[in-house]
Amino acid sequence: MLLINFYVLKKVSLKSTNHPINTTISLVSSKSESNRALIINALTGFRSQLKNISSARDSQTMKRLLNETEHVADVLDAGTTMRFLTAYYAITGQQRYMTGTSRMCERPIGILVDSLKKLGAKIKYDKKEEFPPLILEGFESTGNNEIEIKGDVSSQFISALLMVAPLLPTGLTLRLLGEVGSKPYIEMTIAQMRLFGAEIVLNWDENYIKVNKVPYVPTTFSVESDWSGASYWYSVVALANEATINLKGLKENSLQGDSAIVQIMSSLGVKTTFTDEGLTLEKTIANTYFEYDFSHSPDLAQTVAVVCAAKGIKAKFTGLESLKVKETDRVLALQNELKKIGANLVEIQKNEAYELQPSATLITEKSTLEFETYDDHRMAMAFAPLALLRAVIIQNPEVVNKSYPSFWDDFGKILAVKEL
Repeated sequence: MLLINFYVLKKVSLKSTNHPINTTISLVSSKSESNRALIINALTGFRSQLKNISSARDSQTMKRLLNETEHVADVLDAGTTMRFLTAYYAITGQQRYMTGTSRMCERPIGILVDSLKKLGAKIKYDKKEEFPPLILEGFESTGNNEIEIKGDVSSQFISALLMVAPLLPTGLTLRLLGEVGSKPYIEMTIAQMRLFGAEIVLNWDENYIKVNKVPYVPTTFSVESDWSGASYWYSVVALANEATINLKGLKENSLQGDSAIVQIMSSLGVKTTFTDEGLTLEKTIANTYFEYDFSHSPDLAQTVAVVCAAKGIKAKFTGLESLKVKETDRVLALQNELKKIGANLVEIQKNEAYELQPSATLITEKSTLEFETYDDHRMAMAFAPLALLRAVIIQNPEVVNKSYPSFWDDFGKILAVKEL
């Protein structure tokens, strides 16, 4: 195993070994499923049995804070943890001070806070309106059981409200205004809630979700492997000369929206075959043009953009706007780093569409490529597979701990990985 001390490591060097790739990867558990399961379990009085909870820093932060009684709840850089815990602490009447990293405190939360206030939560902003840190001072029901919320904001706001809804005096109906983004994440939340006994009516035609006042029932829940983490191995197969990779722990009928990577990568040169243990990836012929709407699976956009850029595939992407308020402005970060390989991500319709103009120089040039990560785990993992084509240096590689702590150890099975 590659033993890396991420407390002192500033960069990692990656180089291809030029051998055919044939390996098996036991993926990290799903952060998305784990975070939801942890909140719902807390709402059962911690009486459920959860298996295979993710080792990702976000999930471990969630787990720690749910079991602590300290007044200050520091979520670090975990956006999901901030949103889910805000709803959980508020509806359970806890008095907390919620904060996080400087970037976390730049990510807006006003829509969720306003919704919780309408239900009876007592919440104040400590510094800037609509942004953390938050002061939570308890809950006194207003009797309101219907909330309107914009559908194109973070789906995590909607999921946070849904998960606490069974505890409200008369349940809750959410009416989603306008287009609804990241539907698979909302559907994942609902599916997991139902596994714990929640009664929910979902109507996408009229954009409303009704949660009845039926308490959760403790149960046993096992978390699936992470499809977002799987996407980087799809990228490896797409970029390698020859590769067969087995990914363990994935399900064909997954709750996770990022299982869309199967369909996406079938166009970009990767065949998926499901097995009893997970799936097998093999290289096939890629299309010469690609177009996709990432509204419902935004976490896949960086991976796909890098693959298209490296393989010379011209592409059109829509549904990228939510990327601007993630761990970093991911659209800007992609634009900056893709230029280093001679590719461009160009906005062709304001806030609507981007054109990916692929690289023409990636293979012909031989110098080492060095990529910034912008404190964003997905930037590090999306650009790492380029090492199959050129020597690569990734700055601040410890950022992967947020979602995939064993990423560099796993990558060491196919590439020469060196600490710098």
